[in-house]
Amino acid sequence: MSSQDIPEENLPAEQDAAHGAVGVADEKNPFADPGLPPHEHRIQDIDERAAKRSERAVALLFTVSMLATIGFIASYVAIPNDKSIYVFPIGHLSAMNFALGLTLGVALFCIGAGAVHWARTLMSDAEIADERHPIEASPEVRAKVHADFKQGAKESAIGRRPLIRNTMLGALTLVPLSGLFLLRDLGPLPKETLRHTLWAKGKRLVNMNTNLPLRPEDVAVGSLTFAKPDGLEETNEDFQTEIAKAALMIVRLQPDNIKDKRELEWSHQGIVAYSKICTHVGCPISLYEQQTHHVLCPCHQSTFDLSDGARVIFGPAGHALPQLRIGVDSEGYLQALGDFEEPVGPAFWERG
Repeated sequence: MSSQDIPEENLPAEQDAAHGAVGVADEKNPFADPGLPPHEHRIQDIDERAAKRSERAVALLFTVSMLATIGFIASYVAIPNDKSIYVFPIGHLSAMNFALGLTLGVALFCIGAGAVHWARTLMSDAEIADERHPIEASPEVRAKVHADFKQGAKESAIGRRPLIRNTMLGALTLVPLSGLFLLRDLGPLPKETLRHTLWAKGKRLVNMNTNLPLRPEDVAVGSLTFAKPDGLEETNEDFQTEIAKAALMIVRLQPDNIKDKRELEWSHQGIVAYSKICTHVGCPISLYEQQTHHVLCPCHQSTFDLSDGARVIFGPAGHALPQLRIGVDSEGYLQALGDFEEPVGPAFWERG
């Protein structure tokens, strides 16, 4: 339907004066402004029922976007990441990836399609000719921009179309939640795994080289021995993960050379047990100086004094090595009397 077929009283009252601004060619101005073609009114401009249909269509698209966003979140939570599905003709795909891509694509497409349909059917489509102006914005131009913004807001009918406004705001509010949920895939949540190791009360100290339980007489004064918890074998699936937290270094000192009171209480006949994991970036400590009782991390030269609570005396490490409290069991083997009282290795932000 064109404006030629519509009674004049049904046409919008506003007419753009620029439509009649047609120039005439002469000697001074051979390229006259031909003006704009006659404006053709849309059916939505003259028929409120058609406008309502367009409004409902836009609202439907925004509503579908909201439902798709909710589906994105539900798919992320409910679908196992190892589940696969067959999609013809692509083949086997990850069910979670397929669902996430589909729902997020629908959510974004519907927002875009709704905005385009809104602009093409309900917002003002009058052509406006505007003269070029200097780049510098004058007070008059700023005032005009503000006036144009208010006029655009008025012509968008957002105030008179609460259904569109509310569903659009709902769709735009929910879509960012998709990005927030994706942040969870930066890695598995550590929960309490960084705070605990395999050491527990009654766990024997096993020599890493011989794979035999240690007795006090096996550790000579001035020697350095590496130990692991009893039951942790290299054939275990989680061996690397657990040994990275539970690796232990055993040093025997003369009790008179131990300066820290708690270190002496947690030792057994001068045998002290400390985490082998450097508190800087987690490198394994392996260098021991017998005369000074210092251990050195080979990565960045952090140095710890094992005779004084393994405090840091040099290097970038932020805190002392955690000590494991040890004793002997009924059979005379060295055993742990509990887990480390603080997390081993480098600090982390949840540590508190």
